[in-house]
Amino acid sequence: MPEWSPDPYIIALTGTGVLIALVAWLPLALRRLPISLPIVCIAIGALLFGTSYPGFNPSPGVHPYITERLTEFVVIIALMGAGLKIDRVFSFKHWAMAWRLLLITMPLSILAIMGVATWVLGTGAVASLLLATSLAPTDPVLAADVQVAGPKEGGEDTVRFALTSEAGLNDGFAFPFVHLAIALSLTASTGDHWFTNWLTFNVLWEIIAGVGCGWLIGRLFGWLTFKVPGDTLAKTGDGLIAIAATFVSYGVSELMHCYGFFAVFVTALTLRSTHRDHEFQRDMHDITEQVERIAMMVLLLAFGGSLITGLPAPIGWAEVLAAILILFVVRPVTGLIGLIGARATRSEKITIAFFGIRGVGSFYYLAYGLNHGEFADADLLWTILSLVVIMSVVLHGLTVTPVMRWLDRSQGRDPDSEVQSAKGLARTRD
Repeated sequence: MPEWSPDPYIIALTGTGVLIALVAWLPLALRRLPISLPIVCIAIGALLFGTSYPGFNPSPGVHPYITERLTEFVVIIALMGAGLKIDRVFSFKHWAMAWRLLLITMPLSILAIMGVATWVLGTGAVASLLLATSLAPTDPVLAADVQVAGPKEGGEDTVRFALTSEAGLNDGFAFPFVHLAIALSLTASTGDHWFTNWLTFNVLWEIIAGVGCGWLIGRLFGWLTFKVPGDTLAKTGDGLIAIAATFVSYGVSELMHCYGFFAVFVTALTLRSTHRDHEFQRDMHDITEQVERIAMMVLLLAFGGSLITGLPAPIGWAEVLAAILILFVVRPVTGLIGLIGARATRSEKITIAFFGIRGVGSFYYLAYGLNHGEFADADLLWTILSLVVIMSVVLHGLTVTPVMRWLDRSQGRDPDSEVQSAKGLARTRD
């Protein structure tokens, strides 16, 4: 009998099959439980790397370029999905909640996190700015449980719309501050006049061009999908066109040296507005959601493994205190400040302010900043960011189901009937 020697390819194939099965099954199994999919993924990753992969360290700081690219991929897919599932027509008036969170809450969060990093952790001002710009934006990837449902599925209440629109837009709004941190980190060695270049290029050009590029790509794909003479792409039922639009939008915008995150989200909103009520919108959203979940699980498995193999810097009382302040003080307080005068109930404002989830986007920004700038305390930055993200995943993951169900009941909605309705829609589509 030949000696058993497992083929790595076969092991990888089997593991991929199990992963995809979990992607399909876990959201259903966890629907009513006070635990989220990211918590389970991180736990599985910790178990796998704790028992099966000795000697391999999946920590993001060890593989900064891979971390930047993988997290970038997941974020742009999530941004496309977020834009496609928002039913509310875009307007400055009807999106007032998003502007409050973007233009008031996020800048205040950056300033507050900089203060925490400087005074509690002792990091320099420039490193503190990079950390703050990485942690200030809410995450479009891990926040699925507090976002609106799919296209035309209802459930677009004040809280879910505010958190979805914020997550879709604030990744683009955070990028100028990331570039500011990079410019400041390089100015000592280059002597460049960084302010003019940062203001005219990184702020004005990259934002305006990113929005414009996203709108044009969205119009093009909207025409190809719904309005081209003859057989439209919508008749094929192939939702992969949404993935194509994501890649084209991001690729063209990056070639133009403007913000791809802005472009992808605007492309999604424009594509949705071309034929808002068409059933094909749901097909496009579903495929983006599936791709996003698979990629997210791969990243979270690696993140769980990095917690087992060890963070780059030791965790002491200062790091724990900083993470607690960021999650329990900075986001709730700045969130409530941004919502002063908003048309929402007190419970809605508290919920929006509390669920400022940190995740995959934070890893992307820190990796991008460290790969393009010169920062001290890189190991400490990775450690505190990882600590904040794992605390956010656990804190928000354990509270999201009971809080959102309580909020629905308090506003006269039956969360169980909405679940059944969503299942019925899924069966109808099948």
